[in-house]
Amino acid sequence: MNHLDDRQQKQQQIFTVTRLNSAVRMILEQDLGLVWLTGELSNLAMPSSGHWYFSLKDISAQVRCAMFKGNNRRVPFRPQDGMQVLVQARVSLYEPRGDYQLIIESMQPAGDGMLALRFEELKRRLGAEGLFDEGRKRPLPREPRAVGLVTSATGAALHDMLTVLERRAPDLPVFIYPTQVQGSAAIGQIVAAIHLANRRAEVDVLIVGRGGGSLEDLWCFNEEAVARAIAGSTIPVISAVGHEVDVTISDFAADLRAPTPSAAAELVAPDQGARAQRLTHLGQRLTQAISRHQTAARHGFALLQKRLDHQDPKRRLEQQSQRLDELSSRLQQLLNQRLHQGERRLANLELRLQARSPEKLLAAGKRRHQLAEERLFALMAKRQSLADHRLAMLSARLDGVSPLATLGRGYSITRTPGGEVISRATQVSAGQSLVTTLAAGHLRVRVEEIHNP
Repeated sequence: MNHLDDRQQKQQQIFTVTRLNSAVRMILEQDLGLVWLTGELSNLAMPSSGHWYFSLKDISAQVRCAMFKGNNRRVPFRPQDGMQVLVQARVSLYEPRGDYQLIIESMQPAGDGMLALRFEELKRRLGAEGLFDEGRKRPLPREPRAVGLVTSATGAALHDMLTVLERRAPDLPVFIYPTQVQGSAAIGQIVAAIHLANRRAEVDVLIVGRGGGSLEDLWCFNEEAVARAIAGSTIPVISAVGHEVDVTISDFAADLRAPTPSAAAELVAPDQGARAQRLTHLGQRLTQAISRHQTAARHGFALLQKRLDHQDPKRRLEQQSQRLDELSSRLQQLLNQRLHQGERRLANLELRLQARSPEKLLAAGKRRHQLAEERLFALMAKRQSLADHRLAMLSARLDGVSPLATLGRGYSITRTPGGEVISRATQVSAGQSLVTTLAAGHLRVRVEEIHNP
């Protein structure tokens, strides 16, 4: 009896090739999800379908990749073989061939992309530690007795801040802690300047920053050591790095972010409009809170999108589209092969005709040549017709599995506002609002009556 059960279990585990490839694809896509990787482009192909196919390689390995036209339209540059790139991709399997491959979602040049990736990783890690929490941030003194500036002694930012402070609060003492603000040496100098200001305890607020520049120019303010020095300061710190559009890790670690060095000087300088100053401060904190809320919302949306992608018919369409490209390529190769065979046969007939030079054989040779040519073109026309018919059948089959085609035949999909698909009358109640998706557009409907089967 036990032997019979073991045998039945083994038979139940026998896979077809199609079922095995489908199962492996689901495992790869669900377990690995989206991954970041960098490498060199090679064997780049851009067929008329608009999809891109290529390999991504490094010194010892390579992997096949596909980037469908819906995603590659967002690539801001023209990729070429040999180019180093940073890509975000999901691991998948091309089922018809059983080939492991990457489906590329985004692509960017490797240099700027790696810096951006380092920025996001450090921001995520320090944020998880609570370094950016609003609860640990301290309010600025309303009327500081002295202000400290951690910046370059020769930069335009220092001149701008001193000009603002002189105009708004000429009697306010200012202490300058000079430091480099660009390059690897600047990291240690900025940290040392913040520590020095805390040891001396001669100011009530610190402004740490510099003028604008490229991502590389501002990178010292994206270093972990600088962020921890700012967060660990007993003196409230304002981060004033670059222009308003520039965002650094120091901005998140500081007690307050100012869009420019001049704006930071205005925040610390006492003014008759103290109420306006407090409102500005509250507005900036509100902006930061909204930004963090938006970041959390985008993260939640990305998780939901990932779950939706695992169940999206788009995956099947992508597989069919890739299969169609492969069949089109094979059809073109077959036509070229038949054409070359016809050309060689025509050349042989011409040689035989030339070998029979007497005039009495000339007419007969011309006739045979004409018949051979007609048979050749007839054969090519027949092959072309068969290939066109096969391509039309494949296109019709592909269109038949499209959810849009189903909607176009008069069907619709009804969901709750939360996105749950309604398949039974027992899922809803009278008066409930639903959303119905048609082939063109959406309808918001309300349930009047319910008829259960």
